[in-house]
Amino acid sequence: MTGVLDGYSVPVALQDAQTDGRSAAAAAGTAVAERQRLVERWAERHGVDAAHRLAEAEDLADAVAKEITPENTLDTYAKSWRVWTRFCSCTGLPELEGSRGALVAFVTWMLREGQQDGTGYAASSASTHLAAAVVGLRERGCAVSRDDQAAARKALDGLAVRLLQEGERRGRGQAAAAEVPDLYRVVRACPDTLAGARDKALILTGFHYASRAQDPAGLLAGDVTLTPRGLVISVLTGKTKHSVREAKINYQSDLEICPVEAWKAYRARLAGEAPPRWSEPTAPAFVGVDRHGNVTGGMVPDSVTRAVKRISVRAGVSIAWTGHSLRIGLATTGRRKGKEAVAIADQGGWARHSRSMNGYFQRVDGWEDNATAGLT
Repeated sequence: MTGVLDGYSVPVALQDAQTDGRSAAAAAGTAVAERQRLVERWAERHGVDAAHRLAEAEDLADAVAKEITPENTLDTYAKSWRVWTRFCSCTGLPELEGSRGALVAFVTWMLREGQQDGTGYAASSASTHLAAAVVGLRERGCAVSRDDQAAARKALDGLAVRLLQEGERRGRGQAAAAEVPDLYRVVRACPDTLAGARDKALILTGFHYASRAQDPAGLLAGDVTLTPRGLVISVLTGKTKHSVREAKINYQSDLEICPVEAWKAYRARLAGEAPPRWSEPTAPAFVGVDRHGNVTGGMVPDSVTRAVKRISVRAGVSIAWTGHSLRIGLATTGRRKGKEAVAIADQGGWARHSRSMNGYFQRVDGWEDNATAGLT
């Protein structure tokens, strides 16, 4: 990497420093010791029996926290901790010290050479790894102050600006938004098979409730209810205080791209061509289908992401979609059609003043409200 980070190197004193020998097992031992000291203080205040009950309540709290943490969040924490340990291995810094200097060195290293292939991370990825690494440090009994974390984030932001000034562009940028003309292309490119019917329903319903890749993967058939006015989809979500949102999808005037009709056709075809168990309310709403037309099981987030991309490529969409394209598409299309921001937020499960949703709106507003629009 050239430019601003060329002259950076970890000080020799730190390169030569030996780790203090504390492993993950030692961290666990430290946590146990801290818990024991806490129990002893409770015993002094409230008696031994109450102290044991409080300790059991702490264990329950830990178990509940682990249970309710979304799986993708746990995956992110695990991945970021591996990045942190690689950094510590490269620099000779101890894994269980989250000092200001260590965190600033961490973000600098990530931007310079942090990826497995020796290239630097995009600033957004580095930011995610920093936040998750701090969580990992605290979980392992290491104190990380807000001031130290803020210093690292300030360094990251400043270095990212310098990289942009030097002409470096990293990351994929924002995903392409699905547009209504694209929906026609997708529908017309779908084969007349069970997989093709599944693809139509996946895309058209996903567009209309602003799905993330994990949303259709988490749906059961019983979560989708057909009513006289359309579909009601009970979407599980771990990203807001609400565990389920009820997304309503109206019948559309053009039956060719109507998500309700696509869902009905898919379910009818599934009932006719697959074993009855795949039509049970407890079966996955969207199933994998092999090249011979056999159901292989429920779709998972990765398979949904791959399917969305494959479907868009098959349809000749100019910029291939990602797992977020349907979600962005609902926000931008709704905005363009004059829908209220509150209605869009509720349909897609955004907070009503969501920064990400407002960023999607800017795609539309940046053209419609542009100072150059209609000048001549």
